[in-house]
Amino acid sequence: MATQHAIDLLIVHAGQLITCASEGPKRGKAMRDVGLIPDGAVAVKDGRIIEVGASETLLARYDAREVLDAEGAVVMPGFVDAHTHVAYAGDRVNEFEMRVQGATYMEIMAAGGGIVSTMRAVRRADIDQLVRETRNRLDVMLALGTTTVEVKTGYGLSMEAELKLLEAIARLDQTHPITLIPTFLGAHAVPPEFKGRTDVYVNLVVEEMIPAAAAWYNASHFASSQTPFFCDAFCEAGVFDVAQSRRVLEAGLAHGMQLKLHADEFENLGGVTLAVELGATSVDHLDVTPAAEVARLAASDTIGVVIPAVNFNLGSCHFADARGLIDAGVALALATDINPGSAPCPSMPMVMAIATRYQRLLPAEALNAATINAAYAVGLGDEVGSLQPGKRADILILDTDDYRHLAYEFGVNPVEVVIKAGKRI
Repeated sequence: MATQHAIDLLIVHAGQLITCASEGPKRGKAMRDVGLIPDGAVAVKDGRIIEVGASETLLARYDAREVLDAEGAVVMPGFVDAHTHVAYAGDRVNEFEMRVQGATYMEIMAAGGGIVSTMRAVRRADIDQLVRETRNRLDVMLALGTTTVEVKTGYGLSMEAELKLLEAIARLDQTHPITLIPTFLGAHAVPPEFKGRTDVYVNLVVEEMIPAAAAWYNASHFASSQTPFFCDAFCEAGVFDVAQSRRVLEAGLAHGMQLKLHADEFENLGGVTLAVELGATSVDHLDVTPAAEVARLAASDTIGVVIPAVNFNLGSCHFADARGLIDAGVALALATDINPGSAPCPSMPMVMAIATRYQRLLPAEALNAATINAAYAVGLGDEVGSLQPGKRADILILDTDDYRHLAYEFGVNPVEVVIKAGKRI
């Protein structure tokens, strides 16, 4: 009998082992392949995946300190949430009632609500409060199977408050099981003290905030662990135009930051073209992106992130054309956009459910968009998002024997077991 190799964990007898395996972001027909292995198994050592394959093969090959029998259930990668604003204080439930009564997102912003409302709460809060309130949301996301989360600033809109948000994100990354990826979003909105002086505020972001954020990152544990750090902007009518967004992103690039961009949520300004030109890792929303820019995105390495929970929450019947984006060859990812105003949604399974119904994605496409492609959208495609040798062992066991139930059912939590870096949470 061959010598067995000692490992920490062996998960066996997955009715469907869903690997989402890929050597790059998935596109086109590849989005329909979830890498299903029947009666599959995963071998884990030192928090990393050693091998995936048939249960019979891995049982014969490894001597595991712990053997976990999935008993025919689905085993899959942890979700990656590629676009969130989960770090904030307070809520905006009063604005939710206003919206139900007919007020639009932009009308609420014009009335002093929206992002500026949360800005006031964040400026009042200390770091301990921000950490405490955000931790509660992260706990829910983890229970729903999300193991990696991109987190934006953008609710401070001043030097002091934006750095406070970054510090809260760092503390949470060091103390919470979920892996966090920080994004600086000083250009999220124009704060009231700069009303009518958007260019002056952009000067502040470019000349002072971005250099300070880059210095903070370089001194943080994120830099030492080589976690990506992104710069983002809200390129939208009434917020920041293309020229202003370009200034912000180019400043981010000059300070060593990777790029993301909010674009085409309400009006098309040419943000996708800007994102592609500057080599952004992702461009997000894409609700009104025209065909010419879709083609430009498809021909690039930039990931397109769609966020259907926003449209659902706003009561809109118009969604990003995710079906058309995939068919055009865009590498598509899904995200919750969890935030207090436009998307108070912590659930990637719920996002998948919306995407299949309103954006005509197949369950397999939605699952790849929520795992491997989302991992590439946060610069960690070589680290998470699929069950492949060498990757971090972020693994879910579902309470079902068919992965399609993730999208088929909604309003429930399909996740029974969460394993983070090889350890059961």
